[in-house]
Amino acid sequence: MMLIVMFLYVWSINQKASPAEVGFATNWWAPVVTALVLSGIFLAIDLLTPRKKISMISGVIFGLMAGLMTAWVFSAIIDLVVQSWGFESGAFISAIKVLLGVSFGFLGITMVIQTQDEFRLVIPYVEFAKQMRGPLPLVLDTSALIDARIADIAASGLIQQTIVIPEFVIEELQILADARDRMKRNKGRRGLDMVTKLQRMNGVDVMIDATPVSKKAVDLALIELCTRMPAMLVTLDIALSRIATIQKIPTLNINDLTNALKPVVIPGKMIRVELIKPGEQHGQAVGYLADGTMIVAEDGYPYIGETRDLVITSSMQTAAGRLLFARVDMAEMDSDEREQAIQDSQHHRRSADHDHHHDHDRDDDRDRGQDDGYGDEHDEDVKPLKPASISGPRVVDDFGSSGAKGTPRNPRR
Repeated sequence: MMLIVMFLYVWSINQKASPAEVGFATNWWAPVVTALVLSGIFLAIDLLTPRKKISMISGVIFGLMAGLMTAWVFSAIIDLVVQSWGFESGAFISAIKVLLGVSFGFLGITMVIQTQDEFRLVIPYVEFAKQMRGPLPLVLDTSALIDARIADIAASGLIQQTIVIPEFVIEELQILADARDRMKRNKGRRGLDMVTKLQRMNGVDVMIDATPVSKKAVDLALIELCTRMPAMLVTLDIALSRIATIQKIPTLNINDLTNALKPVVIPGKMIRVELIKPGEQHGQAVGYLADGTMIVAEDGYPYIGETRDLVITSSMQTAAGRLLFARVDMAEMDSDEREQAIQDSQHHRRSADHDHHHDHDRDDDRDRGQDDGYGDEHDEDVKPLKPASISGPRVVDDFGSSGAKGTPRNPRR
């Protein structure tokens, strides 16, 4: 392009041009060398700055403009002072103006570059820092990618934010994929497959972030990245979630999202479940819903291995999830009898819980009475406990004159 423009310029020169232009056009090597030198200068600038950033370029341009405007204001003040005092505006005054322009331009560029992260507060519609507008982007950690449910959530169209996958998370997945342990290797490969699957989804904006972080540990690097962006952290790691909460970082636990999307099962609803194993109490049987919720059929022991209609009587929220209680015999009742049976069952369960707590309190009072030295006075009828008899291995002595002794399982011992 430089050569084409230079040849067009030479072609436009005529005999009426100045002698310098005519001499420049007659010597064919002069336009060629000029075009090549200019091209080499700009190509060298491009090659010497491989990692160019729009924030840096914008900061330089805006800082230079601010510096030149400040220098122009001071130049006007200098001209006013010179005219007022009757000084001669010679080369010295012009040199001072040039020096002021260079100095203020340098100060403007350095100030904007050093404060580019906070500069968006001054100009609301110009952001030099790496910020994302709209909803907070979602930063995925290693556990969220290995779990693989994030791909199904993204495919449903629920996620409208940008999904950010840091490079150090991909490096950790690669380390797991190259591990000797087969389980770790499978986890790492599944996480890398999830990254590829998310990138190929239509309507899902996935960004591989290469922002350098000062922290070496992956969890601390995720906290630093989410604080800097800012972003929401998506994880299944409870410890990392607690650290992010302490650092005031929004966190999304996929397990919490899954529990929130489970269907609500109210007492009195009839469901059909396969009873697969006995429960902890006598007469109970255990089954599971499609989402993994455990159902305890209080009278379902005779029906283990069968698929039966159950009626939900109550529910309980535990640390491991939600637990549902049901009965088989209520499935054949009408609505009024079923409602009355459910109320009686709930009343019986509350009474049993109350008696259970009362027994615990009475045992605690008895233990405190014995510790205080009043156990004989209050519990005269309580018989003393005898130590349990422990039967050990039977010793055999029938190995001849060697005197070897042992047990039937291991005679040499």
